Amino acid sequence: MILKKFSAENFRNVEREEINFSPGVNLLYGDNAQGKTNAIEAIYIFARGKSFRAKEDKELLKFGEEGFRISIDFKSKKSDEKLEYSLYGKERLRKKNGYKTNIKDMIGSFKAVLFSPDDLSLVKDSPDERRSFLNVAISQLYPSYIDIYSNYKKALENRNHILKEASVGRFYDENELSSWSEYMAEYASYIYMMRRDYVKKAEFYSNKVIKEISYGKEEISLFYKSDIEKELDNREDIKSYYVSIFEEKKEREKCAGITLSGPHRDDIEIYINGKNARNFASQGQQRSIVLSLKIAEGEIIKEICGEYPVFLFDDVLSELDEKRKNYIFMGKSEKQIIISSCEKDENMFFADRIIKVSNGKYEIEK
Repeated sequence: MILKKFSAENFRNVEREEINFSPGVNLLYGDNAQGKTNAIEAIYIFARGKSFRAKEDKELLKFGEEGFRISIDFKSKKSDEKLEYSLYGKERLRKKNGYKTNIKDMIGSFKAVLFSPDDLSLVKDSPDERRSFLNVAISQLYPSYIDIYSNYKKALENRNHILKEASVGRFYDENELSSWSEYMAEYASYIYMMRRDYVKKAEFYSNKVIKEISYGKEEISLFYKSDIEKELDNREDIKSYYVSIFEEKKEREKCAGITLSGPHRDDIEIYINGKNARNFASQGQQRSIVLSLKIAEGEIIKEICGEYPVFLFDDVLSELDEKRKNYIFMGKSEKQIIISSCEKDENMFFADRIIKVSNGKYEIEK
């Protein structure tokens, strides 16, 4: 997958700009707060469906403007394609090849892997971060996951409402509670299987990466931690297991006023050389783990979809030593890489295209 062109109008500090990218390594360089990350943020919206920095789309507006528009032209193994996204007032519009589309089709069309400074906390931070990593990665592979997870969250919200009523002694319908438990178990079974299978693939590919980076000295183990205590491959069996868990914990949940089990509480346990990375990994090891997971994400997309995604590295090269930097660019002829950096000199050796960024303007130097 190759991103050919990115266009933006009234997005962040960008008034009206267009960037043409090389199929190889593209370097966006310039001082802080000039617009490097804004370009990467906008591009990644087409892969994730929303910004990785802003909670609401109105934060993406250039100051004083009423709306914004962004678009990308890219080449997939199937054809040349174009995606557009705009927001004016309350009107949000997504287009694919000139026709109105929805978020699921947009996410399924363009695939990208993002590595940003915030990802360096993936190992040490809360399970929310690791669940979000799984949700975003799986959504690009299987857009249907978006609806599955959304339906699960709606069922969870309704079940929690009933439990909250029970916790304060208000009337609630026991049959309605059981009904929402059944709905939750249905969607939970799909989420569990998709996440578990993804973690297995991520362990395989991330291990290959970290072994090469460390010259065979480090090894990663990933464990998907859920309520399912034994290996189950039949989805109906998994669904039944969740139903029994919800029933078993129901009385405790009525006291707590909240659902105590389910995929919304799951986690990935990461081990390096047999030790829990959250407790024992050094800063260097944490960087190696996250880099390995991000490259693994791209390899999984290549395995399942038949082509590499676009790799977006947002201001992280300064966090990596030469060994890890060099690994990123190994086999670069097969991958398109877009990097943002404050420095030009240390990165220009790898770059096929160099773009200077200043006050929301993008000037191609090479």
